[in-house]
Formats: sequence, structure tokens, C-alpha cells
Amino acid sequence: MNMKFALSALAVALLAGCANTTPPRPDPTYEEAAASKFVIANRDAINKLVAGFDLGPTGDTPVLVATIVNVNDTRRSAPLGRTLSEQYASHMVNAGFNVKEVKLRGDVFVKEETGELLLSREVKDIAQSHHANYVLVGTYSPAATLTYVSLKFVRTEDSRIIRGYDYALPNDKDINKLLQVTPNRP
Repeated sequence: MNMKFALSALAVALLAGCANTTPPRPDPTYEEAAASKFVIANRDAINKLVAGFDLGPTGDTPVLVATIVNVNDTRRSAPLGRTLSEQYASHMVNAGFNVKEVKLRGDVFVKEETGELLLSREVKDIAQSHHANYVLVGTYSPAATLTYVSLKFVRTEDSRIIRGYDYALPNDKDINKLLQVTPNRP
């Protein structure tokens, strides 16, 4: 009798264990990928940044997009910053801007003690060589549950911020993966 009870208890435990396991998450579909909230949030950010901006003064002048960098280390960027920059460039083209394909490092610095945002000399030189009047620059700041993104549309001649827009991304699995910085190789 004890053996039957033990086998029955084992069978119930095994079945209960099976019932509690969740099936593996299926791969995302193309429809889910097309409706990516990450892409939509980034497109909306650019649309809000440039809403009502008069393209007349810029004419067909190129606009450059710098790599979006970590606010805590403006010399480096994770895949998140590079991905954001690529998407911003695409969305600005769709908004009617003449975006020049130039891979700009995130050379935007904060002047010590003043917190003033400055374009580095390298970005100014590149912008001048491409006759660009504006550069899109920005930073991201990972926090516990959100990553905050700050965008600035800067006039290159005097580093004046013409437009700004801030928004946040949830630190889901994709964002956390994109925030991982690979170590520099010698």
C-alpha cells in the first residue's frame, strides 16, 4: 500500500511540475516586428522634435546625425546609441530633411562646472566640410526601469540648441541587450 501511495504521490508531483512550466515564448512574428514600439517611439520622438520646423532656412543643406551617447561617458556608445542614431536619420529623411550619411562619433561634450552642451571641434569641422547647418545630437541615460533619451537639434555655426526633445524607453530585454557595451579590443 505504501508503494502505491508513493508512486501516486510521485505521479501527482510530476504532473503538477509539468502544469507549472510555461511554454517557451515563440519567436516574434514579422507582424510584431513591424509594430515594434521601440521603432515607433523613436519615430515619434523625431516627429515631435522637428514638428513645425521651417525647412526653408536649411534649403537643401545637409543635416548630420551624431551617435547618441551615454550621458555618463560621452566618449563611448552602446549598440543602443548607434541604433537610435540610425533610426533618427531614417525618420529625419522621411520628414523631409537632407540627411548626409556620415558616421559621426558622439563628440558632444558637457563643459565642466557649467553643464553647457558643446559640439566638439571634430564635429564642427565635419559639419563645415559637408556644408551642414545642423547636427542632431543626443544622450541616453540608463536608470533602474527606464532609459532616458535627450535629443538636441544644434546649429553648427554657434552650437545653439534650436530644438530639444526628451523621452524614455522601458528597460525591457531588447533595451537591456542594446545597452551592453562590448569592451574595446586592443
